[in-house]
Amino acid sequence: MNGTNPDRRLDVERSPAHPTRLLAILIVLTMVTGLVDAVSYLGLGHVFTANMTGNVVIIAFALAGAPGFSVSASVISLAAFVVGAVAAGRLELALRHRPRHYWLRASLVIEAALLGVATAVAFAAPSGIRYSVIALTAAAMGMRNGTVRKLAVPDMTTTVLTLTVTGLAFDSSLAGGTNPRALRRIVAVVAMLAGALLGGWLVLHHGLGWPLLVSAVSVGSTAVALRPVPDADK
Repeated sequence: MNGTNPDRRLDVERSPAHPTRLLAILIVLTMVTGLVDAVSYLGLGHVFTANMTGNVVIIAFALAGAPGFSVSASVISLAAFVVGAVAAGRLELALRHRPRHYWLRASLVIEAALLGVATAVAFAAPSGIRYSVIALTAAAMGMRNGTVRKLAVPDMTTTVLTLTVTGLAFDSSLAGGTNPRALRRIVAVVAMLAGALLGGWLVLHHGLGWPLLVSAVSVGSTAVALRPVPDADK
């Protein structure tokens, strides 16, 4: 007997990363969302593959007859996103009895692979690849959203900022709050902004392949950086 609490050891084994390292990974993923949204909205014809709220609104705009929006592109994105989210759920179920970092790493590898295939498609056939890239990136983002939802790290959804910005305002000193997790929330907003800025510049000046490549490499790097939490009692 080494005096280690079995329940504590179980929690450690299921934790995917050091809290600081996990937050860093989620910040990188938030930046990648900005890149992917830049690719999809600017380069694939006013469609979102990470932001499904935007897609629902775009479908409504297209049905209303607004120019520049596509029902088919947004429906494909929604469908592929759902497939990715279902796959994330099945993956978590299959690896539920393994240490948590195995599951998270597997999810990140799959996301990186999907983005990598999208990158290869964009470089190999710059024209006529709209729907393929939409489907691949939306599936990757569905996998991401399902995974991050299961992680449930406060203020780090990695794909939407509405609640993050709301939290900043609602919990601010101006509203009589104590500014909990203010730095984390601000960093999430800045990461999304930085990713969208970089992605927008790359799409406008260098096409779709390079921002997708940056996205795939960034997500792949987070999988490599992931480590389990060591037993604190050793």
